[in-house]
Amino acid sequence: MRDDGTLDDQYGLGGSADRSDDNNSTVQSAGSLEAHPRRLSLDFLRTRSSDPANPRTARSGRTKLAVAAGAVCCLGLIGVSQIGAGSINDSASVSAQEVAQRASADAASRGLAREALAATPSATPSADPDVTSTPTAKPKPTAKPKATTKPKPKPKPKPTPRRIVPVAGLDADQMANAVSIVRAGQEMGVPRRGLIIAVATAMQESNLYNYASGVLPESQNYPHQAIGWDHDSVGLFQQRPSSGWGAVSDLMRPAYATKQFLSALLQIPGWQGMALTDAAQAVQVSAFPWAYAQHEWRAGEVVGAILG
Repeated sequence: MRDDGTLDDQYGLGGSADRSDDNNSTVQSAGSLEAHPRRLSLDFLRTRSSDPANPRTARSGRTKLAVAAGAVCCLGLIGVSQIGAGSINDSASVSAQEVAQRASADAASRGLAREALAATPSATPSADPDVTSTPTAKPKPTAKPKATTKPKPKPKPKPTPRRIVPVAGLDADQMANAVSIVRAGQEMGVPRRGLIIAVATAMQESNLYNYASGVLPESQNYPHQAIGWDHDSVGLFQQRPSSGWGAVSDLMRPAYATKQFLSALLQIPGWQGMALTDAAQAVQVSAFPWAYAQHEWRAGEVVGAILG
């Protein structure tokens, strides 16, 4: 054992334990400071806690802690600066790329817009004074002619038949038979004088009633208003079928019987200038030729009432 106490004093300044601790700590701090900063701190705590009574060991541990903290701070700043620089550079590069892309896209769109404008004809008139542009007027739409609807003619009101009131002491049946005589004569175009002769003759022969014959039961099968017994005479004019005036069925119709009488009257020469009784007798050949004259005034009244 040496007398200077260097070997025996393990806490001396030049002791082996002190050198050993310093070397180990230095190597560990330099070798694994960047990779294992936490391990360095743990080693430091173990070394300090191994002998808390040694003041040299405490001072050595504080020195090591200060060195390690400084190294960690330096490394942290270096890392932060590298990361910040990298992110700044990355963001700058990304921003530059985006700006370049947008600029190229805007240039392409402006180029397409210029081409489209060059392709479409200009709507503004030409600036050249020599070139005169005549605007083409749009044809105005022609108005379609409205379909003119012809007004429908108003239907003419149907004439209401005039009610003929019996006159000259006649009843309704007698007046109706007188109307049938006048209408049949009008259809034939017989003048007023011939109508009066016909009505006066019917007044004398049948009193203006449509007679059937008791001798001819067939005549009673047709509309009639009375029955007579003067041979086979029938109808308003008492015409005989056996004398060739016509069939019983026809002679029982007032219109047919009238036309038969007037047809025979028109065949008599000068009948219009003859006396009524003579004209009627020329047709009827009656046993009482003068009897027709008594009905002339009444027949005229009846015909006047019918003709209006």
